[in-house]
Amino acid sequence: MATFQKRGKKWRAQVYVEGVRESGTFDTKAQAAAWAVEREAQLSGKKLPDKNMADAFERYRDEVSKGKGGEKWERTRLDAMAKMPIAKRPMATLAPTDIADWRDLRLKSVTPATVLREMNLLRSVIEVSRRDWGWIKSNPLKDVRKPKAPPSRKRRVSDDEIDRLSTALGLHDGLSAATAKQRTGLAFLFALETACRAGEIVGLTWKHVHLKDCYIHLPKTKNGEARDVPLSTRAVEILSVLPRDTATVFDLHPPTRDSLFRKARQAAGLGDLHFHDSRAEAIWRLSKKLDVLELARVIGHKDLKSLLLYYNTSASDLAKRLG
Repeated sequence: MATFQKRGKKWRAQVYVEGVRESGTFDTKAQAAAWAVEREAQLSGKKLPDKNMADAFERYRDEVSKGKGGEKWERTRLDAMAKMPIAKRPMATLAPTDIADWRDLRLKSVTPATVLREMNLLRSVIEVSRRDWGWIKSNPLKDVRKPKAPPSRKRRVSDDEIDRLSTALGLHDGLSAATAKQRTGLAFLFALETACRAGEIVGLTWKHVHLKDCYIHLPKTKNGEARDVPLSTRAVEILSVLPRDTATVFDLHPPTRDSLFRKARQAAGLGDLHFHDSRAEAIWRLSKKLDVLELARVIGHKDLKSLLLYYNTSASDLAKRLG
């Protein structure tokens, strides 16, 4: 039952339904009463608010995406989703067929991997709308078939390819940081030593570099958690040639790093090499030195199963360790 209290010239209404208490202030008692009736119906599940998917995309973008490691991607994707036909669908009547139609339409223009990422985001938006906002009674996405996930990319990077790319990036005479091209090369070599992502490397600042103790601190990562990354002797050498009077360690803007890497890749005849391949190669190498729990902590993985690929030691080799 709602309660009303006059405070000066305003009326305050308060409702309490199934452990949830809410209140609002209005100019008249009639407005307060109308709000109370509407809100009680919403909280009790008798009536859902008049919201559509566009409202959910906007609120999720402004309240939930903020501060995440992947905030930029999420905000861009949510803004794009808000322009799709599904955005006009009322949340109260959203059905699995609506999601399936959206999925099939997206598969005509983007890859299954992209649709999978978008479906995961869509699932989160609807779940927050259900659990926290009371805009929908159930999540229809649980009854929608996902497109088949493509095989994960685990490209190895050979020593010859590293040498060719280093030469194309101006590092043929050793480590140097005089130009943006050379610093791009240093960033790639650093990634091979640490398994850091491109964004983590480009965003690294000197206050988070601890050369004496051989580690760097990453305060903001893709999974939203901070982590410390140990540095090999080679990684320390790379950092040691970089000037200390720059805002960021590698003094590179992401678009600049991306452009210079792509040009060097083509010049080296390595058209299928991605900067991110350095992370997979680094994980392969680190897996020979660290156990799976240590590796997960270094690279920021929460799912240990995803790392088992890097530990495909044969039964024969394991038997030799047993003695």
